[in-house]
Amino acid sequence: MAQALASGFVQSGQVDAASVSFYDPAEASISAMQQAISGGTSTTSATDVIEQSDVVFLAVKPQVMPLVITDIKDAVTDSTLVVSIAAGITLSTLCDGLGSTRIIRVMPNTPCLVSTGACAYASGVGATDADRTTVDALLSAVGIAVDVPETYMDAVTGLSGSGPAYIYTVIEALSDGGVAVGLPRATATALAAQMVKGAAEMVLETGKHPGELKDQVTSPGGTTIAGLRELKEAGISGAFMSAVAAATKRSKELG
Repeated sequence: MAQALASGFVQSGQVDAASVSFYDPAEASISAMQQAISGGTSTTSATDVIEQSDVVFLAVKPQVMPLVITDIKDAVTDSTLVVSIAAGITLSTLCDGLGSTRIIRVMPNTPCLVSTGACAYASGVGATDADRTTVDALLSAVGIAVDVPETYMDAVTGLSGSGPAYIYTVIEALSDGGVAVGLPRATATALAAQMVKGAAEMVLETGKHPGELKDQVTSPGGTTIAGLRELKEAGISGAFMSAVAAATKRSKELG
């Protein structure tokens, strides 16, 4: 996720690669970031990143956030805008641990790497309008950004944060279906992926309810209604709703 965000910021022109510094205790992660951000600088510690930066992204798993907070808390000052992308970790936990309220909590997703991310953010009490504008501009450069109350963040995590994995599963299943009825694998996957992309664009561009767009494809007694009947009988809608609910619940548990 750190690579996706940083690469997106640089590729969009919002950030110059030379101004990006990063740290990770895993050498493999450092190597991956160096490949993703040509011109960026790796440091020898997390505190070095903070001392060199105006905006710091904590792109870590929630399970290790307590260790990160302990490591960096003395380096964080009022001049540091801290942005956390850790699922479930609340603003109050971050503020209490770091001794700062100039914090913004973000839930991005991996399509940020190709500038089609769906991101939401919530602000700590010390975050200024300028801070929100900065984060909004960065996230908008890699997709869309939505300012939400923190109470929405676990739901955002369950929907758009985890959602790409759900859709990859859909594309894989549709590709399998295409292969089952005789299409070559590469053709089936390309058609399935482009179809998902196009359908999503239709929702965003037209502003119409997905149900209305679905009805526009569904002719009486035609092929589409036959397929939709199978999906309904298989309980697909309920399964997706349950997936979002389960991921939301897990986000709350991680916090």
